[in-house]
Amino acid sequence: MGSSRRAGFVAAAKRIVFLGPPNSGKGTQAAGLAEELAIPAISTGDMLRQSVAEGSALGRRVEGVMARGELVDDDLMADVVRQRLAKPDAQKGFLLDGYPRTQAQAATLNGILEETGSVLDHTVLIDAPEDVLVARALGRGRVDDQEDVVRERLRLYREKTEPLNTYYDSQGLLRRIDGDQGVDEVAAAIRAAVGAAAE
Repeated sequence: MGSSRRAGFVAAAKRIVFLGPPNSGKGTQAAGLAEELAIPAISTGDMLRQSVAEGSALGRRVEGVMARGELVDDDLMADVVRQRLAKPDAQKGFLLDGYPRTQAQAATLNGILEETGSVLDHTVLIDAPEDVLVARALGRGRVDDQEDVVRERLRLYREKTEPLNTYYDSQGLLRRIDGDQGVDEVAAAIRAAVGAAAE
């Protein structure tokens, strides 16, 4: 990719959400795309850990919830996201991985962006057949990656998060990517989808 194409691509796509089931490779692809676009790749876990590490009032709230073994609720997560997206490195754009997970969170994210006069540019969905996703998980050899556990994670994803696909598709933001390819092929498909959509 020449410098002029790269510059045009960087200018075209700034605020991106990555969606996809477990083992779809979205974490790897999100990191690569964020580096190419020179914007931060931000995961839910990263946001929570950073919030706690900063020792702010918000961080102490998050720390207390996590210390009790509870899930961070939507309202608290919204505060964490709002704080993270207000940081200087996210002003030129960002790539969110792991948030939003539900339509309620997606609506909240829209509201957070509206507060700053911005909107999402793209939502990238990486998907693959369930048997492929299960095989990838089992191939890692982790203790907690038993087939029944992996399939339950996928069931929960389909139930809770997959409806976001329709939500974002209805807004013209969804870019569907076939994740049943090599890493380089998936990365090229993402660049083409985001670049073409931005022109």
